[in-house]
Order: sequence, then C-alpha cells, then structure tokens
Amino acid sequence: MDDSTPNPQFEVLFDHGEPSPVPDASLAGYGDLGFPPPPADRPWIYTNFVQSLDGIVSLLGKHASGGEIAQSSADRWLMDLLRAHADGVLMGMNTLREEMRLRGPESRGIVFQVVEPELLRLRETLGKGRQRNIFVTRGRDLELSQCKVFDGDAVDAVVITSPHGASRLCAHGTHPHVTVIAAGEGDQLDLPAAIRQLRTRLGVEHLLCEGGPMLYGTLARADLVDEKFVTVAPVEVGQAVPPEQERLANEQGVGRLIRPNVFGGPGFTRETMTRWAWLSCRKHGDNQFNRYRRKQGTPLPQESLESWSYEASMNRPYHM
Repeated sequence: MDDSTPNPQFEVLFDHGEPSPVPDASLAGYGDLGFPPPPADRPWIYTNFVQSLDGIVSLLGKHASGGEIAQSSADRWLMDLLRAHADGVLMGMNTLREEMRLRGPESRGIVFQVVEPELLRLRETLGKGRQRNIFVTRGRDLELSQCKVFDGDAVDAVVITSPHGASRLCAHGTHPHVTVIAAGEGDQLDLPAAIRQLRTRLGVEHLLCEGGPMLYGTLARADLVDEKFVTVAPVEVGQAVPPEQERLANEQGVGRLIRPNVFGGPGFTRETMTRWAWLSCRKHGDNQFNRYRRKQGTPLPQESLESWSYEASMNRPYHM
C-alpha cells in the first residue's frame, strides 16, 4: 500500500461535477465534490467500487477485499469522503458476512463508517446526522446479535427485507433500536419500494451503495443507480482463479472459480444497456479515480427478474 497521508493530493485531470456546498480544508487535496438534489420520490444513489485494469473487484480466497486490489491509501480516504456526504451506506448482507469471514467470527464483522477525523468534521459541516448502515437481505437466517454493527453504539442500523423477513426479525425482539423496512409480498423483496421508504420514513436524500456486485446489479436493472465512482487500480489479475491460489472452504469443489466484476446477475442487451457520462477523472500515483453519471437506462422487463435472487446467488462462489 502507498504511504498514508491525512489528506492525499489528487491530480485533477478534469471535473465537470457540482461545486462543494461548503468550503472545507479537507477538500484541499481532492477539489470540489457536490451532488445534485435527489429525485422527488427516492434518494439520489451513488456507488463506489475499486476494480483492476481487467475489471475484477475481488481476488476471492483469503484476499477478497477491494483493498487488496486498490492497495491505495488515497482510495481508502476517498471511501470516507463519499461516506461523509451520505445519509446512509447501503450494502448486501453478504458484504458484511464476507468481512466477518475475512476477520474471523470472533470479530463480529465491522462497522462501515467514516474514520478520518477531518472527514468526520466535514460531515458535521454538511449538516449530516448520525451515520447509518443499511443492509438488504431476505432475512431467512439473519441473527442480529452476531454482528456488532447492529449493537447501535457506533451507527444507526437499518435492515431492508421482505414482509416475511421482517416478521422473523421482529419475532426475535432483541434489537428494537434497529429499523426494519419491509417491502414486497411474502418472501419476495420489492427493492425499489423499500428505497422509496428510505426517503419517506428516514429522510435519506443521498444514498451510497458499497456493494456487493449482486446488489449493484439489482439496483442497476431497476434503473436506480444515478452515478458511480470507480477506482481503477494498476493491476491485472485475470478472471479465473489460478490453481496455485489457496481456496477457502466454500470455494472447494468448484471446477472453474471465476472472480466477480462490479455487475452481478443478468445484464443488458445492446438495446437496453445503460449509458454513462464521464464526469470527472483524478489520479493518485498510478491509480485512476473516475466518476460517471447515468445518461439514460432502460431496465430489463420485470418478468425476467422475478425468479432472480441476488442474495441466494451470492451464497455460492462465482464459477463457470
């Protein structure tokens, strides 16, 4: 990893984004960062991912985190900057489970929060409230006590789930401080409806999605991703896990183990693929930091998605 600096100096190649809503010394090394107002009925949703030159977001195995690809303190600082502007950080439960697996079950996972003191102060200047982690799950086997993020001492926690998932969670009665948002029918989750509730019930205006790939793909197919921040690391890793890489227990027995890219699940055709405007580009060392804003997008017909569950798919390794 490159040398850590409190406020990394980015080289701004171009930037056509909004100006910062407040002047702040923490932005001296990055430059302007602002967001447009949200739509009337839902939050403005932006995502943040790191990928290799060949588009891979995880090596899998023991080094599965995006940080293993980025190997950049500037990328970690940017993560905090984007979190500082968000009213909530959205993730699939498998993202949290992966972090717990990497750190060991005794860790009880992690809390996704701003840690840089200067960016915590920026968040206060922006008038943002208490930090909030939002998890999407069908809730079939979720035990809130297993994860410290649901303890309530560091951030507010929200669970988005199906009506049956909400009933199961509420029946436990152990975490009344965790907000549960139910949308859909039975065990089926209506994610767009739940996203609208984040706006109407919790006042979330700007929502940051940090993954994983299946959640991102679900949002993208529902035409809910407004813009994306993409860190491109100067490494090339390949799709197929090489035979010399040690596999984890859940990766054993898979013939050809395939590393994921950002977009999980069914994609688009040539006619329906989403088009993006390249809004800004920065560099730090040999890492490139891009920002894109959606120009237009046509989601897949809903009937083609009825049987798709991003969470069920993430319970097995990528393979072909």
